[in-house]
Amino acid sequence: MKNILITALFTLFVAGAYAQESYFGKKINDKGALASAELPKKMAAKEKMSAKVVGTVESVCQAKGCWMKVKTADGQTMRVSFKDYGFFVPKDIAGKTVVFEGEAKMKTTPVAELQHYAEDAGKSKEDIAKITEPKHELTFVADGVIVKK
Repeated sequence: MKNILITALFTLFVAGAYAQESYFGKKINDKGALASAELPKKMAAKEKMSAKVVGTVESVCQAKGCWMKVKTADGQTMRVSFKDYGFFVPKDIAGKTVVFEGEAKMKTTPVAELQHYAEDAGKSKEDIAKITEPKHELTFVADGVIVKK
């Protein structure tokens, strides 16, 4: 009996190690996902737009995994938050490919919120104090996320 239990646990561990994807929030698929570098062009003059996007994670909230920054064009990033604060992503996924679906928005982020994000990212008090202007930026609220392995 002990050997069967050990074999079963080992099998689950190995299967998990080779899993290709992890899902968070609403279960989505990657079919028809737009490259994150293309999203700003697709948005054009729109204030918001539903989209499915694939991109590379630049950084993640180190407090809880409650947001991630995804690379867009020209070294820029887009902050991705999660609908209704209903789920989080792992804090160690920087550099990984993700697919996320939801709503892209152009938003003016207030200074206090930018400072909060900088604190979540582990920035120094000096760096946080340098944030003195609101920022008009592309943001995204995701219903679901796939983290590719």
